[in-house]
Amino acid sequence: MMTTPARKRRRTPAKTQTWSSPRLEEWGLSQGQQRLLAVVGSVAGVLVAAVVLTFVIGSMSSDFVPERATAAAISTQPRPEAYKGWVSPKLFAPIARSKADPAPLTLKDVFAEKVLKEGRTTLKLAATKMDADCSAVVWGQGLADQLAQAGCTQAARGVYTDGRHVAQYTLLNLRDTASADGLVQSLTTMHRGGWTLLLESGRARFPIGGYTEASGHAMGHYVGLVWIGRADGAEPGAKDDFVSLSLAVRGAEKAVFRRVVAAGPAPAP
Repeated sequence: MMTTPARKRRRTPAKTQTWSSPRLEEWGLSQGQQRLLAVVGSVAGVLVAAVVLTFVIGSMSSDFVPERATAAAISTQPRPEAYKGWVSPKLFAPIARSKADPAPLTLKDVFAEKVLKEGRTTLKLAATKMDADCSAVVWGQGLADQLAQAGCTQAARGVYTDGRHVAQYTLLNLRDTASADGLVQSLTTMHRGGWTLLLESGRARFPIGGYTEASGHAMGHYVGLVWIGRADGAEPGAKDDFVSLSLAVRGAEKAVFRRVVAAGPAPAP
């Protein structure tokens, strides 16, 4: 008996490219602002960057070999067991130097949203704080010294929780991209003996000695530090989506993208 050959599916025609990106719309950027980002780095570049960011966060819990803390660096302060740093993409070239982006950060800008969502993850903001003395928000003399050398003028911290997890985001305002790149790379080993202090909150706290993961992201003259873990300190299990957790807390970076738009060139007529 002859069998009827399987019918081939027709490929759906590619949609016409537009200036709209759902991710950037979620971050509060109008189509005009998205067009300006296209002038800065091209819309394709923005979308690729978003994909890369997703992959970067995903790699934290998958295939990269983390730097582990050692007994020689035992501290009474909680710190990440695993860390990965990422230098600044070209997208952030308009804010490569703080002189091109002189307006100071505000808590209202960085932590405007009290609830952050990504997939099935929903984080609620538990506490925020802005410090002009960057050395006051870290422990470890080496890290404090590097922040001083990098010309750090502000450190904005926000801590979130969903009851099961804790996530802290720290945004550092440095001198330039070179300083930001140097910091995220140095933390690959420096995090063993120095890290950000956990912002005190009665609802969200990392237990000392518990397992946590972190990543550092240079964005022009800014550095964003993501720090996540379970509230009980246990390592992530099947019910713990650290990828979505990391992406959710990075919603605070909307403020940095808006500064790229503000500092970028006017769109061509």
